[in-house]
Amino acid sequence: MLRRLGLLCFLCVASACHREAPAEAPAKTAANSPGLPTSPSHHPSRPPPVEPLAVCDGRGLDPLDAARAAYDAREYDRALSCAAEASARAPDEPDAHSERGAALSALGKFDEAKLAYARALALDPEHLDSLLGAAHLYGVSLPSSRDNDELAFVYAERGRQLAREAGDGELAAQFALLGAMAANDLGEAQTALDRSEEAAEERGSDPDVAYEKAVALFELCRFKEAQEAFTRLLSDDEHGAHAHQHLALLLERDGKLAEADAHFRKARELSPDDFPPPQLLPEKDFRREVDRAIGGLPPDMRKDLGGVPVTVEDIPKPEDLLEGDPPLSPTILGLFRGPPIGEPCTAEDGPVCRSVVVYRKNLARAVTSREELLEQIRVTLLHEIGHLRGEDDLELAARGLE
Repeated sequence: MLRRLGLLCFLCVASACHREAPAEAPAKTAANSPGLPTSPSHHPSRPPPVEPLAVCDGRGLDPLDAARAAYDAREYDRALSCAAEASARAPDEPDAHSERGAALSALGKFDEAKLAYARALALDPEHLDSLLGAAHLYGVSLPSSRDNDELAFVYAERGRQLAREAGDGELAAQFALLGAMAANDLGEAQTALDRSEEAAEERGSDPDVAYEKAVALFELCRFKEAQEAFTRLLSDDEHGAHAHQHLALLLERDGKLAEADAHFRKARELSPDDFPPPQLLPEKDFRREVDRAIGGLPPDMRKDLGGVPVTVEDIPKPEDLLEGDPPLSPTILGLFRGPPIGEPCTAEDGPVCRSVVVYRKNLARAVTSREELLEQIRVTLLHEIGHLRGEDDLELAARGLE
């Protein structure tokens, strides 16, 4: 997946995107924590010095309302100090912890924001403000990873259902959009498409919704629709670079290489951090690195690959992408064809029962250096050998081989 950068441009309603300094826990003693070490020697380094927050400048409002007002005014330090006071006064009130989570997230203090939202949701698992803030934190603010994206999707789905039950269409649409983002990053393109279409019913031509729908269409190999959707996003400030990149990938698939190169260049110009120059090795050099990676595999893996040809292609063929339901992503790095070891071959498998292919251009665009490229070739081979041995994608992801 091409991960989007920048914060999601949805409206944060006054009560829904504001967010505790948890009350300090009493020190444990030998009496209430038998068997725990109490000697200072078990803490050889001192904790970092504490930077106290400013006293809440409520400006005539109680701390919770002051925190909300400060957040809406983008005065996040003041919002944090007032939310901290509110949570200290009412430690069992999820609103205060949610407000603190929002301020911490806006200030980039993500680890503390996680705890604030966790505390709010421990107090009230159906607290919509906290569900929205937590979904945004894990799905937008934090780097994309399977754990973060799965948490974002869980929070978004729970909030979406609760908002629908409450008859709040706009809030349900916000949750649906966050769910679409998480689903796209998890490779669940059909779910992403469903959620983006649901969000569009409420939000119309919102570019964030349109972008998630376009990505889902691309991942589902609905290329004509995806091309039309990305073309409409070319002039969008936030999504324009990604629209150019996807259009380039689509044009490349059509063999329109000159047009594709123009869009690749424009994507790099608009967002050089997102789209650095690809690490594209000449075919001979790439093949040599693949062979070198195979030679460096453990003996049992090389044995399993015996008689299984490993080939190199630039990008996946349509018939490979569309063989299953749902289809495979056009940006896959490798593919195992055929039944796993131990399962019989069929006439449909053809003369070569099993094979592995790695994709030179997709790999080149998935990394930022030659060193990363060589490592990703190795990881891709490990992933496809996992399929050869009968593991599915979820099992491989659990082992860090996505």
